[in-house]
Amino acid sequence: MLDSQDHSDRIAEILEAHQGLEGPLLPILHAVQEAFGYIPEAAVPQIAKALMLSKAEVHGVVSFYHDFRSKPAGRHVLKLCRAEACQTMGADAVADRIKRALGIGWHETTSDGRVTLEPVFCLGLCACGPAAMVDGRLVGRVDESVCAEVAK
Repeated sequence: MLDSQDHSDRIAEILEAHQGLEGPLLPILHAVQEAFGYIPEAAVPQIAKALMLSKAEVHGVVSFYHDFRSKPAGRHVLKLCRAEACQTMGADAVADRIKRALGIGWHETTSDGRVTLEPVFCLGLCACGPAAMVDGRLVGRVDESVCAEVAK
């Protein structure tokens, strides 16, 4: 695990790599999350200072976009489609069963760090709903058996 100085040094490298880019906040946040798997809390003031933004502005962007995480994700990330087409195919009932089986809600990680559950609004598998993404792999016609898959 990286210590706070390692975080700071890596964030400084990311900031330098994006220097001079117009509208750099989102690309910087994506790069930080790619580097660490999440946006460390200590990164917010460092990014804010470099971009001459308030910490609240940076935090607001991190908390607004669902793809940014403020803490590490589980070993597996399960994204369930919440769009209308999947809802008409029973996605709400599937989501409820999966949340019960995992014992977590949206944007939460199981206590053992195994699975993070996230909502997503359309994966483009409307004809195969309900849809999910498991560790970046699309899955159609999802049911609660997806829990067994991520348990592997």
